[in-house]
Amino acid sequence: MTANSAYHRLSSRFARIATIGEAASMLSWDAATMMPTGGGAARGDQLAVLAGLAHRELVAPEVNDELEAATQEVGPADPWRDANLKLMRHAYVRATALPADLVEAQARANSACEKVWREARRTASFALVRPQLEEVVRLVREAAAALGPALGLSPYDALMDGYQRGIGAADVGPVFADYERFLRRALPEAEARQAARPAPERPTGPFPIAQQEAFCRSLSARLGLDFNHARLDRSAHPFSGGTATDVRITTRYTEADFTQAVLAVVHETGHALYERGLPVAWARQPVGEAAGMAAHESQSLIIEMQACRSDAFLSWIGRELHATFGGDAAPYAPDNLARLWRRVDRGFIRVEADEMTYPAHVILRFRLEQALVSGDLAVADLPGAWNDGFRDLLGLVPPDDARGCLQDIHWYDGAIGYFPSYTLGAMAAAQLMAAARRSIPDLDAALAQGDLSPLLTWLRTHVHGVGSRLGFNELLEAATGKRLDPSDFEAHLTARYLT
Repeated sequence: MTANSAYHRLSSRFARIATIGEAASMLSWDAATMMPTGGGAARGDQLAVLAGLAHRELVAPEVNDELEAATQEVGPADPWRDANLKLMRHAYVRATALPADLVEAQARANSACEKVWREARRTASFALVRPQLEEVVRLVREAAAALGPALGLSPYDALMDGYQRGIGAADVGPVFADYERFLRRALPEAEARQAARPAPERPTGPFPIAQQEAFCRSLSARLGLDFNHARLDRSAHPFSGGTATDVRITTRYTEADFTQAVLAVVHETGHALYERGLPVAWARQPVGEAAGMAAHESQSLIIEMQACRSDAFLSWIGRELHATFGGDAAPYAPDNLARLWRRVDRGFIRVEADEMTYPAHVILRFRLEQALVSGDLAVADLPGAWNDGFRDLLGLVPPDDARGCLQDIHWYDGAIGYFPSYTLGAMAAAQLMAAARRSIPDLDAALAQGDLSPLLTWLRTHVHGVGSRLGFNELLEAATGKRLDPSDFEAHLTARYLT
């Protein structure tokens, strides 16, 4: 492509848009980790202005003409540029469906609601954040109503499209219904088997936070994260953010138990490794981005659940934990860690849920957010609907809203349509791990040495380096020989918990 080609002009434009997004990502990271509480209002303005700048760059009058002209310059013979151009067109269609004032209004409302949510969760007061959430949901409905016709999708599917292209409620609903049937049968059996075994022994603390932090950083590096391009910090809700060359991961600590911090770091390192492995040649281009949030969740969960909670890896990390924290060696034995870290336990908190019950938390949110978007569920009725749904799925009723509908940041930050990605990612992780094991016969031997490099090399080739050139199902088909097949996830759970 020449420097004057339409495709080159589009590439330059999308690089500017990506750079604006990087700046917003860093401001969001700072807001969650270091910003003083008094900076919240100004930070909301800053993020809103950046969102508006990126939106105006994308919907400039000349972009449509450049897209049309570039279509004549790029074809299937150049698959990376062809995919990039199609993703540019998709982004343009989404952006032109949304008025700039709506984009900025959402950014401000999301930021304002998220700040109030922090206090609402701390005090278990849904009433405190209800007005802000009503505004967020109102604007989400407005955006969904505009996006749906432009994309040829239902309003809720248009929101899902923003997180994982090509997957809609009609795809997810039957998968979740099948899993719910599996769970109703498998969960009582897993609980009965678990009850027949010795109870796990917890390591005794306290575990100084400075020691935990040093261990977590060392562990993340061992898993493959290069800290010349990464940071580990603290936040109320663990997350991964930043950019591909400056990844920011966070966790939270308690001196009573290192489990929460360690497993969160393992999970977020999986996200960070994906970002670090994206194709450098296509940086700041749509095709160089991750393939979607379900794909992203598959990468965090293949590291956390599939690799680092395997019998082989537990034998290594148990020795490392004991060497760090000392005390009785028995709690760090791999069979005890397996009973401790792979314990099935019906609980209220999604981020603390075991891998068998976790999808039930997602199924509940999937159903509730569809009802919120359609208007069948009023925001005021959310706590009651949450409690009723949780009782039906897991037989429990949250004792307060902090352990109910206030526990997640997502809706209060405007991320509606995101939740299905978590369980789709878990299913994809099991499918990818099965394929990796077929390709790497000695994988467990490496994991027993705390060595994830064979798995990471396989993921770099089959997932990370592919960027967004392939859609979610196409990526799975290329890597594993089939589209998403939940039977691999159920087979993994059966082998781990029912045998």
